[in-house]
Amino acid sequence: MTERYDVAIIGMGPGGEVAASRLLQAGKTVVIIERELIGGECGYWACIPSKTLLRPVELALETAATPGITAGALDWESARAWRDDMVRHLDDSRQVAGYEEQGATVIRGTAQITAPGTVEVDGRLLSVEHVIVATGSTPVMPDIAGLDPATAWTNREATNLQEVPGRVVIVGAGPVAVEVAQYLRGFGSEVTIVGRGPRVLGREEPRVSQLAAEHLGAQGIDLRLGSPPVRAVRDGTDHVLELDDGTTVSGDVLVLATGRRPRTDGLGLASLGLDLDGRGAIEVDERCYAGSRVWAIGDVTGIMPFTHVAKYQARVAVDAILGRPRAARYTSIPRVVFGHPEIAAVGLTEEQATAEGRRVTTAEVDLTAALARPWTHEREPTGWALGLVADADTGLLLGAWAVAPQSSEWIHQAALAIGAQIPVERLLDQVAQFPTYSEGYLTALEQLHR
Repeated sequence: MTERYDVAIIGMGPGGEVAASRLLQAGKTVVIIERELIGGECGYWACIPSKTLLRPVELALETAATPGITAGALDWESARAWRDDMVRHLDDSRQVAGYEEQGATVIRGTAQITAPGTVEVDGRLLSVEHVIVATGSTPVMPDIAGLDPATAWTNREATNLQEVPGRVVIVGAGPVAVEVAQYLRGFGSEVTIVGRGPRVLGREEPRVSQLAAEHLGAQGIDLRLGSPPVRAVRDGTDHVLELDDGTTVSGDVLVLATGRRPRTDGLGLASLGLDLDGRGAIEVDERCYAGSRVWAIGDVTGIMPFTHVAKYQARVAVDAILGRPRAARYTSIPRVVFGHPEIAAVGLTEEQATAEGRRVTTAEVDLTAALARPWTHEREPTGWALGLVADADTGLLLGAWAVAPQSSEWIHQAALAIGAQIPVERLLDQVAQFPTYSEGYLTALEQLHR
């Protein structure tokens, strides 16, 4: 017997949850299909547990650098218990009950779209007006000879670890690698980051990479950059990586932080004639519509693999389904690496803007030299900076970055300026509270203006 609904949502990470809540509020009949846990990767194995584990390490580093307070020892058991509470002990029964109380049908299983408007879940046939695919992404396994994925950690094992390993080798030098390295190092691990490219956070400005490397080094994290691993071997309990420069690095645990790919296998998308890119991402238009009554949001679109983008795309897709279409815009989406200090960016890098044929001007401010706030935060603050990229012809801000405490919060000033296309001339009229890190924007804007 065929069940009928207005919308089927396949995958209930943050994007799926936003879509479900809004559709239910609008009075639509909704069927939710999740093969694992409602809350998705972010809630159980990524954003939430990693930020929870980073917080005590961040606080310990700040306390050690702040006069007038004595730093206490980090307590792994207490931190682990807090992490377990935050990930709901990997139990989504309350979330299931909550959606059912709102009127949704919740199905635990693997879905396949067999025809436009038809979804099958383990033999259960669903007829729907719309399908929203929000199945997220899965870790990419690096091509390293001898690597045994069964004995290596991905983000899941790294964020849900029970005991802190003595020595850790992290393959990859992006945001996940940096965050995992910082909390493991904070709780006592010897940590080595092995990066294929010459920089950590290689997609950001070179100056950001330089500052990040300095902070990681100051925390005792070893960086092996520009020499990719070519072979993995086991020597007793050791994981040993041979690098292409002839050196080796070994640890008790090997963590793979080498990117993610869209999770679209087995959904039946190819049979619908939908376009997938080379990595299997679903190609969507500005409304997040893929065709054949299918919408896609989040990592499966391959656009920007961030939780906040998935939630934004959910709002865009639902608005279109409800007859209020609008175009998604991605020019002012912030991106943050949490840790100590936080690293935040938005918009274009100088290289990206130049590649678009723009004539750009840039500014950088040493926040510890220009502002009072860093000195009220720590005794000897170092390596805290802010940078801007602007179009020299239009006078509009194109990009911004910051390496400083709580930059995840105040990067949104730059994001708003970029998204709303507020000219630098107008931004110069803003008055920031004293003493704050936001004052650094004015200093940088004055450099651009000159």
